[in-house]
Amino acid sequence: MNDSKKLSPAARDRLYERITRESVAWGVGVVGPDEIDGINILNATIKSMERALCAFATTPDYLLIDAVNLKNVKIAKKSVVKGDSLSLSIAAASIVAKVTRDRLMHIYDGIYPGYGFSSHKGYGTKSHVESIKKLGLCPIHRKTFCHYED
Repeated sequence: MNDSKKLSPAARDRLYERITRESVAWGVGVVGPDEIDGINILNATIKSMERALCAFATTPDYLLIDAVNLKNVKIAKKSVVKGDSLSLSIAAASIVAKVTRDRLMHIYDGIYPGYGFSSHKGYGTKSHVESIKKLGLCPIHRKTFCHYED
């Protein structure tokens, strides 16, 4: 187990299946592009973590969180910088989040053909920017992310 960015997609998928099968509790929180545009990416990250906690089957005794402060969560907690490289539970959360996002991007690839979401996973790669220039924005694009404008 490691930071999700340091694992191959196949390794992430294997670990995702094991994490979701064997964990006492896990959850996913999703924040859409319009909401991100309205509250900014940091606040959207915090909101998605809070929503993930709401999906837990049980209430945790203590939280280790990757680099942010969940001030609205009334559970004992600690924010750990680079936590996905230092903590097994934070690495597991990182893997669940990344695999969920990648799978969502694969679904969006079928809904919005031509953007290549299955390959770039929504990141601002050259091919993604070129597809936006060619096709324009689609409903899952954030309007405040201006990487794709000339």
